[in-house]
Amino acid sequence: MGKVAFIFPGQGSQAVGMGRSIHEADAAARAVYESADAALGESLSGLCFEGPADDLKLTANTQPAILTTSVALLRALDVQPDVVAGHSLGEYSAQVAAGTLAFEDAVRLVRVRGQYMQQAVPVGEGAMAAVLGGDAQAIEKACADAEGVVEPVNYNSPGQIVIAGSASALEAATPALKATGGKVRSLPVSAPFHSSLMRPAEEKLTPHLHQTTFHTPRVPVYINVEAASVQSADASREALIRQVSRPVRWQQSIQRMIADGVELFVELGHGRVLAGLLKRIDRAARCVNVQGPDDLASAREAIAAVRD
Repeated sequence: MGKVAFIFPGQGSQAVGMGRSIHEADAAARAVYESADAALGESLSGLCFEGPADDLKLTANTQPAILTTSVALLRALDVQPDVVAGHSLGEYSAQVAAGTLAFEDAVRLVRVRGQYMQQAVPVGEGAMAAVLGGDAQAIEKACADAEGVVEPVNYNSPGQIVIAGSASALEAATPALKATGGKVRSLPVSAPFHSSLMRPAEEKLTPHLHQTTFHTPRVPVYINVEAASVQSADASREALIRQVSRPVRWQQSIQRMIADGVELFVELGHGRVLAGLLKRIDRAARCVNVQGPDDLASAREAIAAVRD
């Protein structure tokens, strides 16, 4: 009997209209949006369904919107995973799925997380870029040799590493990065997420996480910073603190889950970003997406088949 992993996307998967269909179709999902609105004291649901897009893409709004949509889909699916993981912000969704965090606590945490991450580096001073192709060690060396802060921050898949840092350092490092054989593509983001420039955000977020109740996860949670599973409340909390200013080791997390017996990945959230990365990591890996009510039956069938 194979294991089933639920995986949750992070920032960048948002779009106006996200979650509307599951909100209309499922009472459990509707309750999640209502809880988010109550926890934040505003209509996050309206922002998800109606926009405007410029407001939705603000980091402090994007993060709770993505979390809420993922958890709404999770509640509608109503199946227990064997293990969970989330890409960056998605680790909060994973911890909710594991029972480590109450959803209302998680949505309040990611609201302040987004605010602190945006405040850490003034707009325009930080930058991120994807390096497509090229050798990971050569990319790491090109970043280390550059003047100023520029670092690998997302190990997404073979041939896709995201770098972040100060805009000037990233620009200065670009010729060396291209010399590794990779193509460098600027990303439309407002801050250098997961770089050491996020330390001020990590320091501000830490008290909030320590003031929040964490429970022992019901299932293993594969964390970004170590690409390994944690099974305690304290380790889960520390992982969320450390991931703010450290790389997301997504490729390594997926490889570890496969090695540990995962045979099916279920992506819960808007878009298919993680499914695309999964195919680059392991072409044999199986993934189903849950984005709305039309996906629920087929996902349940796929899960049942793996567990038979």
